Amino acid sequence: MPDSNPSFFSRLWLAFVAPWRILFSAEIGGGVERLLSGRPALPEPASLPAPEPAPEPEPAPPPPKVERAPVDAALQLLSLFQREGRFIDFLQEDVASFSDDEIGAAARVVHEGCRKALREHFDLAPVRTEDEGARLEVPAGFDAHALRLTGNVVGEPPFRGTLQHRGWRATRAELPKLTADHDVTVLAPAEVEL
Repeated sequence: MPDSNPSFFSRLWLAFVAPWRILFSAEIGGGVERLLSGRPALPEPASLPAPEPAPEPEPAPPPPKVERAPVDAALQLLSLFQREGRFIDFLQEDVASFSDDEIGAAARVVHEGCRKALREHFDLAPVRTEDEGARLEVPAGFDAHALRLTGNVVGEPPFRGTLQHRGWRATRAELPKLTADHDVTVLAPAEVEL
């Protein structure tokens, strides 16, 4: 691009501004000195190889997919509780009109049947072995799936607290095998007396 010569007023403005810029900027002063000595104002840039294009960033891996638990096993367990302890019937009943004695008698039957189904298909063990009410220390890095903190949880571990419930862990789970045509959504078949 050809250099254009500045107008009179541009040169007048430069004459006024340039001494101050030369005085207060070493870079501008050095450039003016090179021009006055006949050297180029800026050294010729060394030919640099063209920069390689930045590699495409690898796409972030998709978040791990969490498969939903199949509902068949949950429905099957609910069906077992209904068959052995009439659990669904008890929960679906509006117990507000019954006396505490009547509810207690029904709860005893439901408890006995559901407990039988639970023990037949599962082995359970407490998550914590200490007695409920025991004082314990929760270290940093504790398993949040096996231990839930309640109450006034502030600060960083270790925490000190009282064991309110030991928790439960399944050590065995064996549900009956289902036939291919079994409809797990039917939790209890309708009964027709003939």
